[in-house]
Amino acid sequence: MKKPIKKTWMVASALTIGMAVLTPLQAGAASVETTDNSSITVQLEQKITGTIKDIYSESDGMILKGRDGKNYFISLLKFSDEQLEKMNLVEGQEISIEGSLVENYSDFYTFDVFKRGLPKEVTQEDLTKLEKMFNEIKKLKKEVSAEIEKEATEEEIEKKYEEIEKIHEEMYKITKPYYLAAWQPQSFEEFIQDYGFNEKNIVIKENDTTQLKAIYTEWVKLEKSGDEEKANEKLDEFHKILQPYLDELNPPETFEEFMDSYMEVTELLDIPAETLAKLKTLHEDLQKALKDENDEMYDKLHEEFYGLLNQFEKPQTFEEFMADFEFEVSEADSKQLKQLYEEYLALDEKEEQEKKWDDFYNILAPYIKANEEILISASKVTINGQDYLPQH
Repeated sequence: MKKPIKKTWMVASALTIGMAVLTPLQAGAASVETTDNSSITVQLEQKITGTIKDIYSESDGMILKGRDGKNYFISLLKFSDEQLEKMNLVEGQEISIEGSLVENYSDFYTFDVFKRGLPKEVTQEDLTKLEKMFNEIKKLKKEVSAEIEKEATEEEIEKKYEEIEKIHEEMYKITKPYYLAAWQPQSFEEFIQDYGFNEKNIVIKENDTTQLKAIYTEWVKLEKSGDEEKANEKLDEFHKILQPYLDELNPPETFEEFMDSYMEVTELLDIPAETLAKLKTLHEDLQKALKDENDEMYDKLHEEFYGLLNQFEKPQTFEEFMADFEFEVSEADSKQLKQLYEEYLALDEKEEQEKKWDDFYNILAPYIKANEEILISASKVTINGQDYLPQH
């Protein structure tokens, strides 16, 4: 049985390649005369009108199908939660956007966006330090992307991540006192209620409630004092008592429940009884490794479980595979793609499969590239004649 093709893998690969590349659409520019008769070039913002195709978390943004036929990803990170609520975005709604073109999704997350989440009491001196470190992290992340692109060694990439982590820690040292000073902890009753025990009629024993409340009170004091190590120990103590109730609240998914949900999204061929029994055992072992926090064992079992299960996934036909793409390929390319796709399914050797897949992708890649979403950071949104501008 051949391993089925996964469209999600291919699309993800295409996006990974495309993210670091400047989109073909360039923002307009105008020449402006100055008082000394010299001129400077000013980048103009994009103006787009279209229909909302998809909405992510509202603070992230949306996919817009422009009247020009192009697809756009519009970031709304510059707008406040209150403004987004008033916009009341819905799929199918026509909307107009003004904003600037960016090269990469990470460019949406500017220091101004980061700063909005900080307590107002942060001093200008600390803001200056934070901005410098924030920009250094962005620089390092771009370097990591470049390292991955040129297939650098794991050691080289890991070194960059370590640098990023160190800067994160320094930023945390600056922001932590401000967060603690502004923190208004919930009462114990509110904190426990947020778990949702009442919704499933789970009653915590009186003795456990008394212990939990005392531990919670100590944890709050330790957090407020900045003693993070002891606070974490106290939180571990809290969760140790709470764990049986959490297990009752969120019982592990049974193998049968997993298979039911899996078959809702994936068509499977008949799985022999002995294979099902093996899959069930692996599933139970996975649950145990997860509970024991044994990451190494979990990863090993996960690979074995899905390696076995994937053998019984019914491969999509070429027509099914292509159906989710919005673009159409030429008749000649379609014929060649179909032949490569079916040859891929017929292969057993992994090396040969990869080569065939590369041939397939090389034909499809230009179409994917041409239909990539153009990245726009919105600075003005117009809905039903109402304009919204970022609040500063």
